[in-house]
Amino acid sequence: MSDLRDRDGVAPRSSPSKGAGDPLIEIRSVRYDYRLGSEVIHALRGVDLTIRRNEFVAISGPSGSGKSTLMNLIGCLDTPSAGQYWLAGQAVSQLDEVELARIRNREIGFVFQTFNLLPRATSLQNVELPLVYAGVPRRKRRPLAEAAMAQLGLADRREHRPGELSGGERQRVAIARALVNRPSIVLADEPTGNLDSATSGEIMELFEELHRQGQTLILVTHEADIAQRARRHLHLVDGNVTRDDLNGERL
Repeated sequence: MSDLRDRDGVAPRSSPSKGAGDPLIEIRSVRYDYRLGSEVIHALRGVDLTIRRNEFVAISGPSGSGKSTLMNLIGCLDTPSAGQYWLAGQAVSQLDEVELARIRNREIGFVFQTFNLLPRATSLQNVELPLVYAGVPRRKRRPLAEAAMAQLGLADRREHRPGELSGGERQRVAIARALVNRPSIVLADEPTGNLDSATSGEIMELFEELHRQGQTLILVTHEADIAQRARRHLHLVDGNVTRDDLNGERL
């Protein structure tokens, strides 16, 4: 990314979390409001948050708590109504849509509950999509996509279409697609929501292995057992972070 700064300069420094790297995400006094009919909804109410490289963070909370809104802001799908957001030291909270799209494609990999795979495309073609959007030449896309699929144990599923795969395999294809651009962050929105308990466990084991390999992971979940498998657990209520735990201890 270009060297973009907020009006006050670089992102603030903060003390490190145990076992984590340099600050990757810095959120300060972030609010997000939207109008629903004649009512103004305060989805986030002044959130402060630091997430460091190689952290594995789960965000949970009841319906309407603001967890999906926070995920959308981190993923540069929305911009805050107030406050500042820095990603890898770069101010992104005031960028226009073109700049945000560029950051999303280069820095962030998305995994969705419903997989969001193109039904008529092969697994390999689905994994290649972020590379297409990034303008990577055709001759380079295929080996990169094949490598991502091999990493996820999908080398023999390259020519299969989503309808020919199990739910767990489809989610692995979605994760391979999220990883193919080697993003700074993987954001997963309810990644086990459409899977049975055994397959959910396999997907969480995969996330844990990616974390061990150095990938920064942030997932939104309403399932307490899934949240507890992350290294760090944030809990939101009414647009505020009410709990921030590391290994069961309050940060």
